[in-house]
Amino acid sequence: MKFEVTILGSSSATPIFNRNPTSQALNINEHLYLIDCGEGTQQQMLRFDIKASRIDYIFISHLHGDHYLGLVGLLSSMHLNGRKKALYLFCPAHLKEIIDLQLKYSETTLQFPLEYTFTNAQKAEVIVNNNDIIIETIPLDHRIDCTGFIFRQKKRLRKLIKEKLDELNIPVEYYTALKKGKDYTSTNGTVYKNDTLTTDSEAPKAYAYCSDTLYNEQYFNQICNVTVLYHEATFLNDMLDRALITHHTTALQAAQIALKINAKKLLIGHFSARYKTLNELLDEARSVFPATELAIEGKTFSIE
Repeated sequence: MKFEVTILGSSSATPIFNRNPTSQALNINEHLYLIDCGEGTQQQMLRFDIKASRIDYIFISHLHGDHYLGLVGLLSSMHLNGRKKALYLFCPAHLKEIIDLQLKYSETTLQFPLEYTFTNAQKAEVIVNNNDIIIETIPLDHRIDCTGFIFRQKKRLRKLIKEKLDELNIPVEYYTALKKGKDYTSTNGTVYKNDTLTTDSEAPKAYAYCSDTLYNEQYFNQICNVTVLYHEATFLNDMLDRALITHHTTALQAAQIALKINAKKLLIGHFSARYKTLNELLDEARSVFPATELAIEGKTFSIE
């Protein structure tokens, strides 16, 4: 099962050369999920071959412009390109008013249904539950209401040991029951335990996306043991006072969070435009959590 994330934007409040505002495309079993949609996201999608027609779910963490100002343009392009199927938008409630106003004064009626689910920044909620994934909101601590999102794979069925099944001439109609963990009883009454005929599937993986937030332990339990943690790291720790005022996190703090919640890998992003190069932020995070990478434009990370 494919489970990977492509970074479309890594900058914070303003874009700079080679760094766009926040956006990510998550590929789960060849279904695309867009997370945040800062200015220029459409161009980044074209650049990195992310097809808008394959996106059915969009998640907006909060209503600071660097996380949603590219959305109306993307919706307009979907409309002009003849989209008919529904698009599911998970976002703060006030975003609907913003989109409605834009469409009203451009006299645009979308050709496709736009289905809203409004997020609640006060408590975690399951917002998607399909065959592949369970998606929950993560209440964060920012200047305005803000939620992250955690994407958890569902446990897959057990894997058949084909050679063993062939050896015992087990009929194909029993395969589904075996995948679900059932034992097999032959026509002569012999019971074959499931664990001799199948192997367990891989442990489900999880990707946590923590958008703009202060360091706040209130959300740590929810993201414990995730496979990959994306966490904003707007500043170096020598600007901790600025991070506190603006309700952001430093690279050092992001690494401390990854260590505390036992993440397997940390991706840091949402970098302040004051940093022309990012090596210092990476080094600072790696001093605490070595398995850290920069979430920069064009990089694709497997959730494994």
